[in-house]
Amino acid sequence: MNAWHRLWLVLLLVATARPAVATDTLHLYIWNNYLSEETVARFEAQCRCRLRQDYYSDNEEMLAKLEAGAIGYDLLVPTGNAVEALLRQQALRPLDRSRLPHLGNLKAEFRDPWYDPGLRHAVPYATTVTLLGYNATRLAELGLPTDTWALIFEPRHLEKLKGRVTVLNSQRELMGAAMKYLGHSVQETDPARWQEAKRLILRAKPYWATFSNSTYIKDLAVGNIWVAHGYSSDMYRAQQDARDARRPFAIAFRTPKEGAVLAVDNFVLHKSGRRPDLAHQFIDFMLVGANAADVSNLVGAGNPNAAAMPYIDPEIAGNPGIFPPASDLQRLEMLRDFDPKTRRQLSRMWTEIRVR
Repeated sequence: MNAWHRLWLVLLLVATARPAVATDTLHLYIWNNYLSEETVARFEAQCRCRLRQDYYSDNEEMLAKLEAGAIGYDLLVPTGNAVEALLRQQALRPLDRSRLPHLGNLKAEFRDPWYDPGLRHAVPYATTVTLLGYNATRLAELGLPTDTWALIFEPRHLEKLKGRVTVLNSQRELMGAAMKYLGHSVQETDPARWQEAKRLILRAKPYWATFSNSTYIKDLAVGNIWVAHGYSSDMYRAQQDARDARRPFAIAFRTPKEGAVLAVDNFVLHKSGRRPDLAHQFIDFMLVGANAADVSNLVGAGNPNAAAMPYIDPEIAGNPGIFPPASDLQRLEMLRDFDPKTRRQLSRMWTEIRVR
């Protein structure tokens, strides 16, 4: 073989190799800290493909990016109310159930969700509760309650915690917590009650350290903050990080007695995705019990998969902050999407809260 033929062969191999690398990649847009490295490695080994992840920390952030024109994501992991919004926008591909032989592993109560009856577009992946995480050692020393939203809203408690509290940078979640504390539904649309919640938040805001969707995990684990409004899976991670680092304090988390937000996050196929085949393969991989258990054992989320339960650490399965008992479920609500006019009104109110 002469030099020209060798060069031609090399160019041919390069030309054919490049599309294969690009083609065999699954693009996933997912919450921060919601898929373990171990899970990714197992899937990549099975599918002989690459899994690329981009991250968001709030449903509104994800929806805004897509509305701004982001394309190319095969899979998204929206909460129920965001699934509702995406369906209204006709942004999702329907599922091919023939490619999901393990779909029957889902618990019965997750097989016909209000946001996607009959699971035509969404497959439940994990559940979280938006609750209070706290430095149990410090709060016991201060004699503060840990079972009520009053901990982050009432000045009589916040005076002992000034600069040591964070709340989610999420209009729906923070307004939801305020609504629950005031005895209203998280779906409340009465402007007078919104104003009541806004006043409650603005009264408490001077005592808070910051609005945070992710940094509170580390800050809670190292002792920089003592109370965080956030997701149960994040609180679990902070608890484990503090324990692993042998901090001289303990992190705990619990659902406030007034009630809280329950979220069900789902796998959905975005219409702009190029590899619905790999997307279905990944979803079915995550429906297998041993794989589905990872989101609980390694991330600390609740689990809608019945086949996963035998594989979940009993300490996690028995944690009421992760798997709420029936008594707590009665006090939990899921967020639902608002109509465009209501969303705009709430966004203006949220802007006012943030800038004041």
